[in-house]
Amino acid sequence: MTTATAARPILAVLCKPGQSRPDLARITDRMDVRWATADELADAVDGAQVLFLWDFFSSAVRDVWDRAASLEWIHVAAAGVDTLLFDDLAGSPVTVTNARGVFDRPIAEFVLASILAKLKQLHLSREMQSRRHWEHRETETLATQNVLVVGTGEIGREIGRVLAMLGARVRGAARVARSDDPDFSEIIASSDLVAHVGWADHVVVAAPLTDATRSLIDAEVIAAMKPGAHLVNIARGPIVDETALLVAIRSGHLGLATLDVFQTEPLPASDPMWSEPNIVISPHMCADFTGWWDTLAAQFVDNAERWLAGRPLANIVDKRLGFVPPAVKERL
Repeated sequence: MTTATAARPILAVLCKPGQSRPDLARITDRMDVRWATADELADAVDGAQVLFLWDFFSSAVRDVWDRAASLEWIHVAAAGVDTLLFDDLAGSPVTVTNARGVFDRPIAEFVLASILAKLKQLHLSREMQSRRHWEHRETETLATQNVLVVGTGEIGREIGRVLAMLGARVRGAARVARSDDPDFSEIIASSDLVAHVGWADHVVVAAPLTDATRSLIDAEVIAAMKPGAHLVNIARGPIVDETALLVAIRSGHLGLATLDVFQTEPLPASDPMWSEPNIVISPHMCADFTGWWDTLAAQFVDNAERWLAGRPLANIVDKRLGFVPPAVKERL
């Protein structure tokens, strides 16, 4: 641990054991850096003004909060901050920022690939190949599809824009309905999902995990989905009722579920979803592209230079809402 000089602020960086460290070379001449694992975090945050959560899924901050009296700013190297936020932090003057903007296009590409894989029957083709079975089939085109994006923050909007560019009819779901949105032909109220979700061939979950969105896609919403519809979850596992989803898949009510996130991660080997042919599982990787760690580090350093210069920080999270308030009002 580096001993700070009186003239330089202290930056604590939380890493997993053995995790590669971010490149902070641009600011190390102006800040004293304390590297810490979760077990070392209490000492690292004592007297620190800034905390960088490189281990972005850690909940260790809550455990050391009584030692964090000097903190002014916490940056999370992720778009979601649900693991970090707790009541004492939310009620404090500490500023929280996130990695908003880094993952928008990669996630949109993942969603596009997932929808095209269903429309072009790629999963079925692979299964038939394993049986050496040749069967000519007709497939669907994106231009005939209705897509409902639940969550109209920057990730949801990028998903909507990418799909719309290729001809899909796209609507959004947010806290408040609106008809004058620049990215969606219509935004419905998320409280009215049951009444509207049956319109969609594909329902994409892209909302942050908050008290308002936990279990938002529940048994009632799933039952109201169009028969044969496709559910894609690239947000957080607890937003979807996995038990109800499994029932809907097994009954044939839903045609496919593409899941990148789960209530329990890693998904236990004993979980029945592993063996369902109409559930496609990926290990929380929809946002992760080659070079993403370098991009996250550079984003934090850019923000740290703002902080050091006394300029406003980028990507400030509203700690009551649990996400960065968008420029367009009333999104989810």
